[in-house]
Parts: sequence; structure tokens; C-alpha cells
Amino acid sequence: MPHMLIFGLGYTAGMLAERLRGEGWTVSATRREAGPDAIAFDDRDGVMAALGEATHILSSVPPAGGSDPVLDSYGDALKAAPAQWIGYLSSTGVYGDTDGAWVDETAPIGGGRRKARAEADAAWQALRDDVRVFRLPGIYGPGRSILDRIRQGKAHRIDLPDQVFSRIHAEDIVAGIVAGFEGPAGVYNISDDRPAPHNDIVTYGCRLLGVEPPPLQTMDEAGLSEMARGFYSENRRVANGKAKRVLGWEPVYPDYRAGLRAILAG
Repeated sequence: MPHMLIFGLGYTAGMLAERLRGEGWTVSATRREAGPDAIAFDDRDGVMAALGEATHILSSVPPAGGSDPVLDSYGDALKAAPAQWIGYLSSTGVYGDTDGAWVDETAPIGGGRRKARAEADAAWQALRDDVRVFRLPGIYGPGRSILDRIRQGKAHRIDLPDQVFSRIHAEDIVAGIVAGFEGPAGVYNISDDRPAPHNDIVTYGCRLLGVEPPPLQTMDEAGLSEMARGFYSENRRVANGKAKRVLGWEPVYPDYRAGLRAILAG
């Protein structure tokens, strides 16, 4: 029976675990602290046992302190693991700012604010020859979308008319990972088909909820955090053609409108 080991059982990885268990897989996972569905990341005996049994391994753990915690702690064991498939969830932030231009997997990485992420992305690619790296833009889904921020009164419209972003529904990430089980090793952008300004998403979400959109503001007026300001410092469109062509993957939610309507419908 297939056995998936997931490092970092977060939002998206949790959806993957649920799907795989429903299809008869054994799923092991790590969290910072042990729980009913995961072992502690620092439980070396438990992690090593899972590494020895897993047919598939996925890391969704982001860099911390400038390096990759999974590779730091278990890199040698991963190189020697008997698993036939290894995946890593990276970020399209590795491409940096392209002034709104399209980027595909051939674009250079490491020139933006995500230096540690770009280094981790490259390190996972170099780990062994069966690694699939999935580069993800802004992730949204049930319980984690602009609809929630609007309801909480935390949505902003920032006066940056030329700013464009790509995004991806979490269920489409899961589908992309599953498609990658049969596809060749390499790097894949998993993004939807319609990059759009963040303001368009806010306005459409407000329309769905029947409320007035928030006013246009500068970043100073909105009181954005440094992390949020960093989000607005980059502007790019992410191309997903390779995943479609090579993996046979297609997003169920090809744009934010389809994704938000599905979330609202529940």
C-alpha cells in the first residue's frame, strides 16, 4: 500500500492527507508538537521510522532562520530513503519582482526578497533525482480566503492600479501534487489561469457577500505590516503551462471568481 510521509501538516498538506487517506493510503506526518494525527518533528526515532516505510515524501515546511529545517535535520536520511517519490512545496516568490511580466519554470530565481526560499528550492532540487518542486502563488481555500477577511473587517484595497498577482485554490494544489505522482521529476508552477489585481478579488468578494468594498488607500493609510508591504513590493504573472502539458493537470478553479463562488456555496 502507498504510504505518504508529510513534513509539516499545515492547511494544504492537511487537505492532501485527507484525500489520500480517503483513497486508502497510509499517511504519516510531522508537526512541531505531536498530536493525534502527527508525530513531533524533533522525534527523530519516529521520523526515521516513517522515512523507512514511506513510498512518497512531501515537505511543506518553509525556511526558518535562513535555512530549511527538514534538510538541516533529515537531509542525509532523505537522500538514502527508499521512497520512490519526493515532493517539496515551494513558492513563486522565488522569482522576485518581474514588473507584471509572465514567468515560467525557466525564469531565474533568487533575485527577490525570498532568498532563503530560493536557496531551499534549489537545495531540494539537488537532493536527489526524483524530486518534484511545486512552486505556489497565494493560496486560498475554505476558511482562508478574502471572504473571511471581508467578514472580519480586515480586507484592504490598496491604490496600486498596476499590481497583479497569481493565486491558487488549495484543492487545486492537492490535485497538482497527485498528478505529480505519475509525472516526471522537475519544477512545476501550480497556479490558476487568471492573474489579477488584489483589488479585483476584494471587490468581487464584497459583491458575493453583498457589502460595500473598502475604500482605496495607500499602504500607510491602511497601516500594513512589513510582511504585507512585502507582498505589494512584487508584481508578476505566473504561467502554469508546464503542469498542464506534462502532468495533465487542470485547475478546477481556473480563476478567483470560480474559487470564491465555490467557497461561498460551501
